[in-house]
Amino acid sequence: MGDVQYLVVGLGNPGEEYANSPHNLGFLVVDRLAERNSIRISRKENMALVGLGSFGNIPLALAQPQTFMNLSGPSVKGLLERYGLGIDRLIVVHDELDLPWQSLRVKPDGSPAGHNGMKSIVASLGTTQFVRVRLGIHPGHPIQGAQFVLAPFKRALREELESIVGFSAAAVESIIAEGVEKSMTKFNRRAPSLKEEE
Repeated sequence: MGDVQYLVVGLGNPGEEYANSPHNLGFLVVDRLAERNSIRISRKENMALVGLGSFGNIPLALAQPQTFMNLSGPSVKGLLERYGLGIDRLIVVHDELDLPWQSLRVKPDGSPAGHNGMKSIVASLGTTQFVRVRLGIHPGHPIQGAQFVLAPFKRALREELESIVGFSAAAVESIIAEGVEKSMTKFNRRAPSLKEEE
């Protein structure tokens, strides 16, 4: 295995109490990528848990910053520097309260909107020009945002979680193997309930 060619970062909060909350969807997707590609996430580097391995013949690093969500930036910046990677080799996977549950958007750049983890990464890197996989978590009824994203998934959402995490992991693999444009075409999807409306 040669030098790392991609850094895939899943955003979340460390600690058992947050493990199955919407805000930790990024962590869950990175865990699934590790499982699918036999990568062990156990190294402690730059305030993150990191696993080194490969997807096919492409060497990559999977990372879960352990700094709490709103301080993710310095960890991501440090990892890029550690592996000598440019911004074009970064993929960030995160939850998105602005998007409905079960929707997914691969985006080559864009503002962090209200996401504190993304705000921290943009501030640390000084650019918005990196690929992100945005995973919709809004359940479609009124919620208290902060309480909702940090509380465990309700049963109704938990039943669909497995397929969302698998679909999202496949989207990341597609970005690495086929590039952003093809992956946007293949994987960007609205929430199932919204398909008829647009």
